Amino acid sequence: MHKLMMMAAVLGGVCSLTQAATRPNILVLMAEDMSSRVGAFGDTVAVTPNLDQLAQQSVRYTNTFTAAGVCAPSRTAHITGMHQISVGGQHMRTSSAPIGGYKAVPPVEVKAYPELLRGAGYYTWTDQKLDYQFSGTQAGSGPFTIWNDEGSDGHWRNREAGQPFFGLMNFNVTHESGIMQTLGSWPNSAMHFAIQLVRAATMPAVEATAPTTPAQVILPPYYPDTPTVRADVAKHYNNIHAMDRQVGDVLAELKADGLLESTIVVWTTDHGDGLPRAKRDLFDSGIKVPMLIRWPEVYRPADVATNSIDTRLISFVDFAPTLLKLAGVTAPEYLQGQDFVNAAPREYIYASRDRIDTIADRQRAVRDERYKYIRSWLPEQPSGHKLPFRDNLDMVREMQALYATGKLNDAQSQWFEAPGEERLFDLKSDPFELNNLSASAQHHVTLARMRAALEQWLARVEDWSEESEATMLEGFNPGGEVPATQVPVISFADGRLLLNSATDGASLGYRVDDGDWQVYQSAVKVPAGASISAKAIRYGWQESGVKTLTAPVF
Repeated sequence: MHKLMMMAAVLGGVCSLTQAATRPNILVLMAEDMSSRVGAFGDTVAVTPNLDQLAQQSVRYTNTFTAAGVCAPSRTAHITGMHQISVGGQHMRTSSAPIGGYKAVPPVEVKAYPELLRGAGYYTWTDQKLDYQFSGTQAGSGPFTIWNDEGSDGHWRNREAGQPFFGLMNFNVTHESGIMQTLGSWPNSAMHFAIQLVRAATMPAVEATAPTTPAQVILPPYYPDTPTVRADVAKHYNNIHAMDRQVGDVLAELKADGLLESTIVVWTTDHGDGLPRAKRDLFDSGIKVPMLIRWPEVYRPADVATNSIDTRLISFVDFAPTLLKLAGVTAPEYLQGQDFVNAAPREYIYASRDRIDTIADRQRAVRDERYKYIRSWLPEQPSGHKLPFRDNLDMVREMQALYATGKLNDAQSQWFEAPGEERLFDLKSDPFELNNLSASAQHHVTLARMRAALEQWLARVEDWSEESEATMLEGFNPGGEVPATQVPVISFADGRLLLNSATDGASLGYRVDDGDWQVYQSAVKVPAGASISAKAIRYGWQESGVKTLTAPVF
């Protein structure tokens, strides 16, 4: 019964189960580390029958961009609706920072949008992957208030009768590590060895049904055409094929449960390809991702046609305001994205690159429909630097050796060379972003416009990388101590539970007897004589202790 009562707290008002049932279910399917290597997006090599079929029932959003070219910062922006540079999540990654692992501490008002959905009566769930910078990478390491269920137990079937759900499923088979050599070959990283053990135990068999051969792949001009490169790219395609099968299984299960026509299904990826000069970079190969949205007829926007293409610019920070609106939840004013269904199309999207593992960097990018501008604060720092984990890719090690011996051409060498302070690319004539036009007199007006757009954005969102990571960390954890969230104060009035916390920005949770933890939004009816427990968490801080009282009999 306590789960049903929690559903009543919707924006300070009351929402009945009948009303909740009219809201859409929302299921986000997020593959890792891949660009638009899908048949429905025009890739003639990809073997993706399930996604191609889904695309026929969906809208293809062909200009969707992540806020970073690497997972943890990108996931921070997605889950908060805030650019990672304005919540302390910009460095890859916080938990393994060279200055000591830490958790980002966003501003007090910032909440993950699934927590807002949960507070509005949704059953929210995800799988093993978190990686929000104010959490660890795995389930159980983040604020307990975001998800009803996380890890292997999460599923829409766990919700209460009539309760809408929001699910986020991650498909790890396409991760960069899946292109690397498997067990027995791990030259640079114990982490790689550990990941390969996990993959061997949990991932589907890929090679048995690998439909793509090295001879079939089409290489961009910034890769040398060698057997090693072709083999790695072909392996990437075959991992994508395995992910496609997994997506097909989820959709079949959704249909078998009679939920396909009440669920908005979103399929996308967390950033671009897990390949060199893609993942971790601000080129389109690193931040441009495919996105499909299947709109059930009852929820399909009036101006949206099934099996269509939408070319508007969409940023990952737009997920939060868009999905909240679809769920009937008022979006907080602090969000930096916009509702891409109802708002006027964007003129620009923005992305950032900061420290990558042990390598300091700071780059910012702005892109419109035609041009990309990238500014580098460390203009001598190439993106193709040594990086122990990435160097487990055979093609990376080969490219490094070819560059060292002068065997790469100009296009293939750029990744290993200093980028300079400013880069401007005409994506219409130069889709691979190889011809820097920043010094071109013909493009000085465009350069000035894009430069101004970036500066205005940085002023608007407040770039926390204006200070060093060490200074930022001292602000998070004064004196090197992680602050503890205060235990909530429990009180009762007229049979209702009231919770308060002395910690500004803390999220509150409670449970009745030995039931599941629920998010507290406002006064909620509880059974007389029940054991009521409460705790709190400020994102990035230590969780509070638990306080327990018995609800009085009135």
